Amino acid sequence: MPLPRAIQSLITELQKLPTVGPKTAERYAFYLLKQPAEQLQKFAQTIAELKEKITICKNCLAIAEKNPCQICADSNRDKTTLCLVADSRDVLSMESTKQYSGQYHVLGGLINTIENIKPENLNIKQLIEKIKQVSFKEIILALSSNIEGETTTLYLTKILKPYKIKISRLAKGLPTGTDLEYADEMTLINALKYRNEL
Repeated sequence: MPLPRAIQSLITELQKLPTVGPKTAERYAFYLLKQPAEQLQKFAQTIAELKEKITICKNCLAIAEKNPCQICADSNRDKTTLCLVADSRDVLSMESTKQYSGQYHVLGGLINTIENIKPENLNIKQLIEKIKQVSFKEIILALSSNIEGETTTLYLTKILKPYKIKISRLAKGLPTGTDLEYADEMTLINALKYRNEL
């Protein structure tokens, strides 16, 4: 017996989420079907409002509720240190350590030749403009220890060297192949504390 069209459509949409295969999508769809109408309405409204209530910070390019974001608007933060991260989730990971009090710049991803993500697809042009306008003493490369992170680190080190700014990276307490967002706080604290100059 074929599934009703509404359920099949929902399964198709759910499969577009990361790591959700056909069976998981089907399980989610039937779970949602059992929920009260009010709860589903609230869930749908939350999804619909996601794009309306979120903006991109003009300074660090992280997702935020306000522009500039709470971090960029904080006058107590160190204006001489800039931490480069791949995406907004990495800002949250770094902030959870309570060890870093400088500025951020979100690259919007990592160089990935397989997925055709090139340096020009990242927020590198904005980074260079920022460096020309602000006198940073140190740039920290807080990128994942995987092939894409290493490739991006090598590229950024090469283009940032002429600016004569200290460039460091998180210490190798992060296992190779690990995404920054999955690292525990203690590992991140040590990686930040014992970062290496490039």
